Amino acid sequence: MEPEYELLGNTLIVYVPKELDDHIAGKVKVYSEEMMKTDKVKNIIFDFNDTTFMDSSGIGMMMGRYRAVQKRNGFVGVKSVGAPIHRILEISGLYKLVEICE
Repeated sequence: MEPEYELLGNTLIVYVPKELDDHIAGKVKVYSEEMMKTDKVKNIIFDFNDTTFMDSSGIGMMMGRYRAVQKRNGFVGVKSVGAPIHRILEISGLYKLVEICE
């Protein structure tokens, strides 16, 4: 399953599929970078409603998106985080960098 995207104003919402692995993380990185080149995106929100698995490439991709939007005075947010992803975000320290958007 592929990630889906929605642009609301200057916020890109990424609907993360069931698994956020190296393949999907790469696609999200490329797409978000292309959208940022057009100056349409300032913030990124990851919707984890359907996600049950994320590996280190997902963590790295999110950290990279954080650095990219920080240069624009934007933010990275997460929403609909289930227990498995919550634990990963907690252990990795990503909750210190991202906003919870519910």
